[in-house]
This record gives sequence, structure tokens and C-alpha cells, in this order.
Amino acid sequence: MSRLSPSDLVLYRAVDEVLHYLWDPIGVACVPQARDEYHGCLPRVFGMLKGGSNEDEIAEHLGSIATERMGLSARPDHERAIARNLLDWKAAVSNQQG
Repeated sequence: MSRLSPSDLVLYRAVDEVLHYLWDPIGVACVPQARDEYHGCLPRVFGMLKGGSNEDEIAEHLGSIATERMGLSARPDHERAIARNLLDWKAAVSNQQG
């Protein structure tokens, strides 16, 4: 993470928090030992935000992780809300820049 700019580091950390505490498809947000549970998803979601992916693309990606990799039921409304939240974070960090 040392290669990230200060604003990218803020966004990266925000994505980590959103995935762990809000998206949390397997319900481990309150388990300290599982704090790194979604770190495998983090670089891709961060890259999607930085690359300009839209709400639908991010929600679809989160949904595919939950259903295809974790074997869970789809929750499209939840994934869309999380995608919106991530895009809001991106905008907030961007606005702090200038």
C-alpha cells in the first residue's frame, strides 16, 4: 500500500471498511479474528473504482463473489447499495483533493 497516493490510501481503507462492515456477505463483521476475511476482494474492487466502473458493474462483481465463490444467495439490492456507498466514498475522497 505504500505505493498508493495519500488520497488512494484513504479510498483503499474505505473500501476495506465497507466490504468488511457493510457488505459482509458471510456475517463476520463482529468477529475480530475475521477482520481480513474480504481482503482477497479488496484489490479488485478498489481497481474497479479507480478504473471508473459504474454502480451496476460493481454490484454485479460483488454479487458474483457472494454467489459463485461463497455459494450464497444473490442479494442484488444489498449489492447495489454497497456499490453506491463505494462510489460515494470515491466522490468524497475526490472532493477532498480539490
